[in-house]
Amino acid sequence: MVEKKWETRVGYLGPEASFTNIAAKNFFKDGWLLPYATIPECIEAVSLGELEYAVVPLENTLEGTVTLTIDYLFHEADLSVNAEILSPIEQHLMVHPANAEDWEEIKDVYSHPHALAQCYKYLFYRGIRQHQYASTAAAAKFVSENKELQIASIGNRLSAKKYGLVVVQENIHDFHKNHTRFLVLSKDKKILDHEGSSKTPKTTFMLTLPVDDRSGALHQVLSVFAWRRLNLTKIESRPLKTGLGNYFFVLDVMEDESHPMMNGAVEELQALGCKVKSLGTYYTHQTPSSPN
Repeated sequence: MVEKKWETRVGYLGPEASFTNIAAKNFFKDGWLLPYATIPECIEAVSLGELEYAVVPLENTLEGTVTLTIDYLFHEADLSVNAEILSPIEQHLMVHPANAEDWEEIKDVYSHPHALAQCYKYLFYRGIRQHQYASTAAAAKFVSENKELQIASIGNRLSAKKYGLVVVQENIHDFHKNHTRFLVLSKDKKILDHEGSSKTPKTTFMLTLPVDDRSGALHQVLSVFAWRRLNLTKIESRPLKTGLGNYFFVLDVMEDESHPMMNGAVEELQALGCKVKSLGTYYTHQTPSSPN
């Protein structure tokens, strides 16, 4: 592979034509986009200095948080969020051209777990068996290489075009206000501004409660933000992996972390005995309807 040092190296959950690829291509129009097979591999490549940025999925409207992303950022990686990409998601059923005529007889479908879950009702009522794959694009590639298996995949229209498949049913996801949040990660705390991005800052914190496990600790944490009138748009718990009942919390706050009220909030949280990790402040970039 020829090294292209003059371009920004951007990793994404691949292969080519995945939803993450579409988001990365929309944000880094002149970047050198490099696919990775898994989210941890993509994140690790930034940590090791092989990439300047990584684009990974964080949350879907229908299926919630991509737990692998948030857990890896808490337990394994020391990276910052530089931007958030919000992309519309449309899921289509696609097959090899050789199986297009008899596609309604197909009983096995391959895709990413989140894509399968987004189409649960469609698949359940048709008795279609679900098979998990690393990404929607990887599943499309698998289907294109195995026409004799008479299988289908679920994904976007770009992956159908890339891997020579035929879309036989459009928009099979169960609910139609379907979007995914993607994070742009790097080793540096900075804000990547982009044409079309919102100018409302968002900061993501990860924190653990005081070790004494006192009553009302979470209420105290929320009060820290409430009396300062700092707007929390998300709070979610994840297992600490140290024992049942032990959690860390992820909070999205609509304010720049350099704001005096935010500085005061962090100081008060630490005084309460909480451990606080900031993933940084960033803007949200809304992508137009992509070639789904």
